[in-house]
Amino acid sequence: MTGTAVTTGTGTAGTTTVGRTVALARAELTLLGRTKATLAAALFVPLTLPFTLRSTVDQMDLKGTGLTVGAILLPSSIGFSLLFAVYGSLVTVYAARREELVLKRLRTGELRDTEILAGAALPSVAIGLAQCLILAVACRLTLGVGAPGAPHLVVLGLLSALVTWPALAALTAGFSRSIEGAQVAAVPLTLVSLVGSGTFVPLEMLPDGMASFCELLPLTPVITLIRGGWTGHLSAHDTVGAVVTAVAWTVIAVFAVRRWFRWEPRR
Repeated sequence: MTGTAVTTGTGTAGTTTVGRTVALARAELTLLGRTKATLAAALFVPLTLPFTLRSTVDQMDLKGTGLTVGAILLPSSIGFSLLFAVYGSLVTVYAARREELVLKRLRTGELRDTEILAGAALPSVAIGLAQCLILAVACRLTLGVGAPGAPHLVVLGLLSALVTWPALAALTAGFSRSIEGAQVAAVPLTLVSLVGSGTFVPLEMLPDGMASFCELLPLTPVITLIRGGWTGHLSAHDTVGAVVTAVAWTVIAVFAVRRWFRWEPRR
């Protein structure tokens, strides 16, 4: 498996950045398909969680919040995909490739650091994006969720997430000494995001002080932009706040990866 990734990633001197990254992504997709546990978690967990959340949302008192069941479940479902299909799976991928010395060997070839990280992330990002589209269609059919009132906000939220969360995954993988440890390292941020970013409980239903704190979490601006984009009721002030928070997390995550990402196994 290691040889496949290295050989495909280096290529010849005439290859382009896009070509090298895509070639590495194809090799990574093959490796991901052989890792049944990671693939199953990425494919099926985000698709099943919304069904378990439905009964809880039905029991919520949404009067005065301006929200509907569909307006809660759709962004929450997308949040699940980002956390499990993208973040959770990529923490394991980065840790596994590091421990197998794949990352170290790739750096000795033509590939740049950004190309290596992006190539490893592309399969999980593609799976997460496909799930978001499937969940949007499913919510439209089963919950009567209409078309987005402000689609540009939905796109903006997704784009920021698909940069920030792979970077956070790479950063998290650096705190582990093994593949199993990487799975444990991903748990705190996953749980905090599930509880505090408006996935299980909308921020509108939280006390003001707690809601203000939760607005600063990395998944919160994504959920806010997607939910506001679908309902079309996000104010200019809240839009700017969500965009600034999302951009800040993207910058922080990318800087942290460039500064502290570990390319060799921890001993």
